[in-house]
Amino acid sequence: MSDDTRPARPPQGAADPFAALGGVPDEVNIAAFLPEGASRHPEASAVVSPGPGGRGWSVLSYAELEERSNRIAAGLAAEGVEKGMRVCLFVRPGPDLIAITYAAFKLGAVPVLADPGMGRERLLAAVERMAPEVFIGVPAAHLVRTLFRAPFRSVQVFVTVGRRLAWGGTTLARLERAGAPDPVLEPTHRDDPAAILFTSGSTGPPKGVLYTHGMFHAQVTGLRAIYGFEPGEIDLACFPLFALFDIAFGMTSVFPDMDVTRPARCEPEKIVRAILECGATTAFGSPAIWRRVLPHCREQGVKLDGLRRLLMAGAPVPPDLIQDAHAVLSLDADVHTPYGATESLPVASVAGREVVPGLLEALKNGAGTCVGRPSPTIQIQLIGITDEPIERWTDDLALGLGEVGEICVRGPVVTAEYAEDAAATAGAKIPCGDGTVWHRIGDVGRFDSEGRLWFMGRKSHRIETPRGVRMPVPLENIFNQHPRAARTALVGVGPPGEEVPFCIVEALPGEHPRSDVMTQGFIMQLREIGRKVARSADIEHFLFHPGFPVDPRHNAKIHREELKAWAEQQVG
Repeated sequence: MSDDTRPARPPQGAADPFAALGGVPDEVNIAAFLPEGASRHPEASAVVSPGPGGRGWSVLSYAELEERSNRIAAGLAAEGVEKGMRVCLFVRPGPDLIAITYAAFKLGAVPVLADPGMGRERLLAAVERMAPEVFIGVPAAHLVRTLFRAPFRSVQVFVTVGRRLAWGGTTLARLERAGAPDPVLEPTHRDDPAAILFTSGSTGPPKGVLYTHGMFHAQVTGLRAIYGFEPGEIDLACFPLFALFDIAFGMTSVFPDMDVTRPARCEPEKIVRAILECGATTAFGSPAIWRRVLPHCREQGVKLDGLRRLLMAGAPVPPDLIQDAHAVLSLDADVHTPYGATESLPVASVAGREVVPGLLEALKNGAGTCVGRPSPTIQIQLIGITDEPIERWTDDLALGLGEVGEICVRGPVVTAEYAEDAAATAGAKIPCGDGTVWHRIGDVGRFDSEGRLWFMGRKSHRIETPRGVRMPVPLENIFNQHPRAARTALVGVGPPGEEVPFCIVEALPGEHPRSDVMTQGFIMQLREIGRKVARSADIEHFLFHPGFPVDPRHNAKIHREELKAWAEQQVG
């Protein structure tokens, strides 16, 4: 059926995501959840972090966090900070970060939360593009600012979290002492800017995603509906930005002793200690963290019986990792794999006990990775794969059931634009006639007959062969079954349209082939696995890499562009 005669396919998800679960108020400030929580349960723990020297735990109650954020807000206002000003934050995860962020929200100022893991050059470029008026950071961040002044020329107010040296400005401690504890809450509209967060940069330069107060409110609604978060629960916050939502849920954020910019290097015993000693009921983190923590639990005979849910996000979660988690969780707990993007979260989610064993056979046979059913606050459509901007949404863009296409989402949890990046906005947003937008996630997927969304890979990672387009994730799931393969990545060698698929293998520790004979034996086994499934039967080329390059935020998303360049060097 041609595009101009195909009937419009109704979107998957909520019939009207903008009205779902009560809608979003016109007047809303995301910071309002803090004083509400402090009023209902003032003595409850809001933020828990490692004590001095890593001994014990420091606890900040809701009442104390409310007072701290009010004092900081008043102190910032005295320094000239007001509604709409951008506040660049370089503060370590913990109580200071939460208190400062909520203080900015209360003023209607806009925190700019850049990830130090993106690298110095990208980080400085991001700061310069955002042109913040306020800079709040630890001493190391201020030292960088004094060495590289140009990106910070827009800054008018400087605040040091910790000891201030010769770089001027004031300190967080002084702001708090000078600020009154009186309630602060600037009236803001649902369309007012609330924060700027950055994409991980796994497929290009990190982009500043402009959040509004209404979008944050809708995310709280959607996440609570999917996962059933309840007041009094305790969250192990291995992904710090998610901890900002804990206050809205009336939960406690526990920050473990770890470097959040290097989750794959976390010390598993410290993560387990935080879960057990603090009584965590939920945990959110990259698959890279649980790749270390779950084997540690198995080896030490540790059960995580107190966890109700374990959330893994940032990259596709393989079935073996879900199985490892089930082995240490109680029978009424589960693994959940939220799917979304910095520009739109949550999009979908699936429970581990639905994947394993229910969908295991489909995954092994190259169906892709199931990311679940749509969130109640979102609509999803699939469109034809193209890299060109789309100026206006029309219903004939939508593909039919079973067709593979680019995933587009619409709803109150979807951002409308990138900050200071009109070209990126034009490439990723499709305006609708009603003033809303469809966001092109940049992922390729399909829906099954049960309404579940299956992830096939990034659009930019597609392999354009003479026989058509191949998506990497379904094929990787097939080859990942080799018992000595840690993971695989499919890339195309050659120019678009003439690419040859190469399967690159990262072996398990100690299993990397050390001779030509071992290499050929490994390849023969991989080919045998591939030939059992029709869609992978023609994959003939294999290479072995000592350790895949990955994104800095989650340490899990594979940089296939780098692997493609490496593969072309190997065969060139």
